[in-house]
Amino acid sequence: MNFLSNNLHGLALCFAIAVPAAYLGKLFPIIGAPVFAIILGLLMAGIPRSDIFQGGITFTSKKILQYAIILLGFGMNLFEIFRVGSQSLLIIISTIGTALVVSYAVSRIMKIDHDIATLVGVGSSICGGSAIAAAAPVIKASDEDIAQSISVIFLFNVIAAFLFPTLGAILGFNDMGFGMWAGTAINDTSSVVAAGQTWASASGSDTALNYATIVKLTRTLAIIPICLGLAYLTSKRKATTSEVKISSIFPMFIIYFLGASIINTFAGSHFDFFQFLPAIGKFMIAMAMAAIGLNTNLVKLIKTGGKPILLGLICWFCIAVVSLAMQHLLNIW
Repeated sequence: MNFLSNNLHGLALCFAIAVPAAYLGKLFPIIGAPVFAIILGLLMAGIPRSDIFQGGITFTSKKILQYAIILLGFGMNLFEIFRVGSQSLLIIISTIGTALVVSYAVSRIMKIDHDIATLVGVGSSICGGSAIAAAAPVIKASDEDIAQSISVIFLFNVIAAFLFPTLGAILGFNDMGFGMWAGTAINDTSSVVAAGQTWASASGSDTALNYATIVKLTRTLAIIPICLGLAYLTSKRKATTSEVKISSIFPMFIIYFLGASIINTFAGSHFDFFQFLPAIGKFMIAMAMAAIGLNTNLVKLIKTGGKPILLGLICWFCIAVVSLAMQHLLNIW
């Protein structure tokens, strides 16, 4: 009862914002519900509100976000991902490593906040908003850092969805090559699907779309080792002693995400309701993004946005080039 009295108003507000955001996300999938939710939350952040909302808003931005990531695991079939995605493993490892190294190096040169650089690097290299949502609680990022990182990733998602099919045609990709490039070099799943669908419409074959989607899902699995590594490094960075207890920093929701993926792989076909769980998880992410928007200062976000955008551009360019180079090296393109 105490939990409800402390959190009900804030939870209801985030839910109310997530509903129109989810609807708008379906109408404009290239933008997506999380971005609409952040925008609506930011717009409402300037409206004075009672303190009774804050508990639920905080709970949604932290805990609901973690529960959402777990539910996304029920959309993963590990056998299918390993079957197709194993062919792209070297490219995926190369692009993820590139993004993380570049984001660290550029952030040091440009003096960008460590947490923003980490989130932009993770979001660029793994799976956009979902990766940011997973990494944020691990590194204990502020809501403003999350909102800024999501905004940067969204900007390049939209550009990539329109630009990649044109560049792919200029570069002379076949269906497999374009699917590999889109799946490894575009940040968010919605933009990968949009670019793949555009290519499929032009080529008359769904090969590129299917390949890009599965390669993208393979990238998503990198959430697990990256978050475990971030948990350890964050603890070392913030610890007062050199000794770090793994039990105290272990992001258990990532383990539950893996568990959900394993359950879905072996039992998903036997339980029809499993197919609804990822959709619920995506709606919960929209709720969490609404909460993050409500906790963010829009004016400050705009004033400090220049450097993170440049960082995102550099990461995105380097990932695209490394993906092309690796494909050429492996004789895919």
